[in-house]
This record gives sequence, structure tokens and C-alpha cells, in this order.
Amino acid sequence: MIVNLGFGALLIAFILCIYGAAAAAYGARDGRDPWLASARSAMLLTFPLLTLAALSIIYALVTFDFQLDYVASVTSRSMPTYLRVTALWGGQAGSLLFWAWLMSAFASAVMLRDWRRDREFLPWVILVSLVTLGFFLALIIFFENPFARLWQGVTGTVFAGVWQPAGAIPYIPIDGNGLNPLLRHPGMIIHPPMLYLGFVSFVIPFAFAIAALITGRSDDRWIRLTRRWTLWAWLFLSLGLILGSRWAYDVIGWGGYWGWDPVEIAAFMPWLTGTACLHSVMIQEKRGLFKHWNMLLIILTYDLVIFGTFLTRSGVLSSVHAFAQSAIGPLFFVFIAATLLLSLYLLNRRWESLKAEGEMTSWLSREALFLVNNLLFIGILVVCFWGVVFPLITEASGAIGEWFPSLRGIFSGQRITVGPLFYERATGPLWAGLLLLMGIAPLSAWRASTARTLGRAIWKPFAISLLVLAGMLIGGLRSFGALLGLWLCAFVLLVTAYEFWRGMRARAARGENYFAALANLMARNRRRYGGYIIHIGVILIAIGIIGVEFFQTETQGQLAIGESLEIADYRMEYESLSEWNTNDNRLVDRAVVSVYKDGVFLRELYPRRDYYYESQQAMTIPGVRSTIEEDFYVLLVEWEEISASRATFKIYHSPLINWIWIGGLVFVVGNLIAAWPQAEAYDARLRRTAPAGARAEAG
Repeated sequence: MIVNLGFGALLIAFILCIYGAAAAAYGARDGRDPWLASARSAMLLTFPLLTLAALSIIYALVTFDFQLDYVASVTSRSMPTYLRVTALWGGQAGSLLFWAWLMSAFASAVMLRDWRRDREFLPWVILVSLVTLGFFLALIIFFENPFARLWQGVTGTVFAGVWQPAGAIPYIPIDGNGLNPLLRHPGMIIHPPMLYLGFVSFVIPFAFAIAALITGRSDDRWIRLTRRWTLWAWLFLSLGLILGSRWAYDVIGWGGYWGWDPVEIAAFMPWLTGTACLHSVMIQEKRGLFKHWNMLLIILTYDLVIFGTFLTRSGVLSSVHAFAQSAIGPLFFVFIAATLLLSLYLLNRRWESLKAEGEMTSWLSREALFLVNNLLFIGILVVCFWGVVFPLITEASGAIGEWFPSLRGIFSGQRITVGPLFYERATGPLWAGLLLLMGIAPLSAWRASTARTLGRAIWKPFAISLLVLAGMLIGGLRSFGALLGLWLCAFVLLVTAYEFWRGMRARAARGENYFAALANLMARNRRRYGGYIIHIGVILIAIGIIGVEFFQTETQGQLAIGESLEIADYRMEYESLSEWNTNDNRLVDRAVVSVYKDGVFLRELYPRRDYYYESQQAMTIPGVRSTIEEDFYVLLVEWEEISASRATFKIYHSPLINWIWIGGLVFVVGNLIAAWPQAEAYDARLRRTAPAGARAEAG
């Protein structure tokens, strides 16, 4: 009964999307406010309806309603309750419903704001939001329906369908297949929701940007309205990427934080354009420049969000993160193409009205450096996009070989992939350029900046950074890439600290102590100093990445009990291996190894493999000894099944890797400070204290 209620709510929400989009378009065309009010109500109603649909699926997951195909595929009786709840996003159909539910929540929240000042935006924001939501609901209802039930036909064949076919009877398995072992890690409880929150949040700025294009608004009003939305979207997406990196480190067995997996890159690409957009919109707000850039960046971010969802769910790319092959791929492709082409058409139509209000007068000015920042981010995006689509292009090229037999040697249709080395070599110089800009841009001046004025502002942190470089050389570091990367990190950290010091010193000169000066400095300009803390987080992450990329070592070997492997200053000795069954239907094989550093015993580690009977899948759990300086990471690869007297281990020594996770925490703190709703309150105070003419102009 509850499941039927949820399915009915899903259908009604889809009908409301169609009605609301049509009502918004009709109301905007004829200026009929009742139709706009009706469209707004339709948008608001989608949230409780989809909440009911999502809760009904969660109820089915928790109560073992195995007649639902989705429940049988992602849960089992041995799974704990919290995993059965989070299984909502553990499969294709449920994750799409979760995506749609979040989308309805965010769009409904936007509808609750006071629209009197921005009435012309309202119908188009509703239209874009409901079209996006309606597309996902159509995929759910017609292709990936979590409410589909299992039926047994007259021939004994079991199949899934929403409605009961003639002659079929309900089929209820004794137990389900269980959740994929890789998704049972605590990180996967949080990682997908964070990514989805980032994805759906970016729909809101896009909707306002399209509304601005349709209505011909060439000012920065749409940016100011969506500033906090964009910051929160970026925070959620960043947090999702960091959590995904930690999950990969703990579960996949790569021995690292990132494998340049296609689905990883699919989530990374909208982060690139979103980051560029966050920097770029500041120039439009302050100088009236980059209007074309900002529109293009938010359009790309929206379509890359849909593209990333497409890659994950279509099955066109092989990945440990991706769902199974699905028929929804072509529909995603059509939707992406349609929204991109329509958005670019609107942008082209308003191109002239979006001309800059000023000019860049110096290539060393802050706005010019932000332009270079945009170009570098787009360069990294191009590399990532090409690496992801190249295998698809090479596979599709087989059609040319079929049409022209003489070219079959060139266009064979064989899928060719690119590996991490391609991405690292192609993007490495671009990342170095971005780090350099993080050090230079904060000290450059707006409008006019010369080499002399920039040099006068930058020489102190630059000189100290050279001392740091000299110290690394004296310490024996000789890798050019590591030296360059660590010097850039030191330079940016020094520039950031210098900016804090200058602000604190200016306030201290007025009688404040330095602690109060720091607190007031950040409270008065949260966006700026929150951004600096984000930069510090990025630098700490970069230090961890440099440590892994340039100094990580690995070894592998088969050991008998009592034998050992050595790596760096470590020695690992194989002690024993045991096997047992658990109460939650797992077979656990666990090794015991002793770890020594410089001959001193540190601790025992317990690398293991968990085999899940219901899904017939295994998960490898590393044994890790972590310090702020380095990680010793060991994997149990294989072993003799009978005596366990010999086992094969793979070991990674990863210097500085924990600075990635420390930097991630600092990054999140900085984003929370920058996104805190102080800017709107400050704007309100300005409007209250400004002269009447200025207030009218600001409105």
C-alpha cells in the first residue's frame, strides 16, 4: 500500500512538472500573474510528493519488500538498517530518485524567497527548474523505475514490471543480492549525497542565468542572487570529491587518492568550470567585465553536471564507480545537446548587450590575472574532457571502417583508453600556473598595475620563499618537479599569511589587539578571507599530492610466515593468516603483519579481504599505519588456500598523503566562512543607509 502511494506521488510530481513548465511559459508570455502563481505552487508541490516517493522506497528497503526489483538488487537480510536506508542511492533507479528529490528541494527553496524585486526572473527560473526535474522524473518512470515489481510468468520466467501482466503471479525472493561491497564503506554513505547536492545546487545559478538571458538583463543581478547558491554548490561538490578520494584510498586498493578514473573525472569537470566561475563573477561585480565568460562558465557547469550523470549511468564507460549498462544513455545525450545548444543560442542572441562596461588597462592587473585563471581552468577541462571521450571516439570510429573498407586499418573500432600518465603530464604545467596565480593575484592592483608596483607588493614573501627553496636544496631534494611544486606552495602560503598580517596590522594600528584584529578582519570581509583560507586548504592538498606523485614507492612480494619485505625505512614481517565467517554473511581472510621502522617495532597491521556471499563479490581492506608525515599501506593480494603458509602482499609508502585530508578540512572551513550569509545583510545595511537616489539605482 505504501509503495503504491509512493508511485502515485511520483506520477503526480511528473504531471506537475509538465503543467508547471507550461503555466510558467504561458504566464510569462501574456503577463498573467495567476498562471505564474499556479506554476510556483506546482513547483512547491513536487517536494512533498517526491519526499513521499523516496520515503516509500526507504520503507520498502528497511522492511525487506523483495518483490520490488530494486530492493532485491541492493539489499539483503544480513545488511544493517543504516545500510538499507543508504541503499536508496546504492543503485541506478534509487539514485535517480534521490537526485530528483534533492532537485525538488532546492528548486522549492528558491520559490520561497521574496520575488517582488525580481519578478521577471520568476517564470524562467520555474521553467528551467521544472524542465530539468521533469527530465529526471521521465527517466525514473519510463526507464529506471524503483517501483517495478518482480513477476513470474506462466513459463516460470521471472521479470520486472510496474504493472502485473496477464497470467503472471508475484515473485518474492527469499533474500536479496545485497549492496555492492564497495558501497558499504562509511565514505559511500556521505560521498554520493555530497556530489548530488553539488550537482543539483548548480542548476539554480544556471536557471537564473538563463532567466537573465531571456529577459535581457545584462547587469550582475543574477550573480548577486545566486552567489550563495554557487558557493554552497561548490562546497558540496568539493566535499564530494574529497570524500570520494578518501573512499578510493581506503577501498579500491590503488594505494592513492586518485586514479583518473572516467567517473572521477566526470564529477571533476563541473568543479573546474564552477571554480573558474566563482573567481570570474567577482570581476563582473567589481569592474563590469567578463559577462560573456560568466554566462558561458555557468552554462558549461550545468551541462557538465548532466554529462557527468550521463557517464555514470549510461554504462558507456567502464569504471568501478559506474552503474550497469542502461537504455537511458541516448536520452541523456539528447537532453545535454538540446540544453547546450539552446543556452548558446540565447547567449549569442544577447552577446552585444553583454559587452564589458570597462576595459582591462594592464596585463598585470587583477582582472587580467583572473582572465588567465579562467584560461588555465578551461585548459585543464579540455584535457579531462578529451581523455574521457577519446575511448568513445575510437570505438565509434569503427563505423568509418565499415563504410570504407580500405580504412579499416586506421578506423578499427577498437576502444583505446588513456591512463593517468596522460592526465598528469598534460595538466601538471597548468596546475603549476594556477598555483603561481594564487600567489600573485592577491597582491596585484585593480585596473592599473605595473611590474614595479606588483614587485613592491610581492618581494617580501617571494624572498622568504627563495630561502625555503634553498633549504630544500640543502636538505638534498633534487627532483625539479617536486622543488617547483613545493616552492610554489611555500610562496602562496607566504603571500596568504602576508595578506592576513597586513590586514591585522592595519587594524592593530587603531588600537585593537592582534587576536581581535584577526576576528574582526574575517567578520567584516568573510568572502575575501574565507577565500584565503580556501587557498590555504588547496595548498595543503597540493603538498599531499606532490608527496604522493613524486615520493611514493611500492613493492610486492610473496612471503612465507616469518619472512619480510622492505621499503623505504620500513620492514614488514608476515606473522599469520586466519579465516572465519561473520554474522552478516561474510567470509573474512585476515593477515597479521608486524611493521618496523629503522629496526624499531611500531605496530601490527591487519590487511584483509571480505567476501560477501549474497552478492558473490569481495572487498580488499588495507592495513594502514598513518602519521602526519607518511602512510605505510599494505594489501593482502592472494594466499595459499589450504595452509596459508605463504601470502602475497603489496606495500605502498606514501609520504605527506595525509596533508590531502587535512587540507580538505581547512578547505571546507574556508568555504563555510566565505558562504556565511553576511554579504546580503551588508547589502541591506547599505541600502538602508544610502541616499534615496542611490537606493533606486541599486534596485
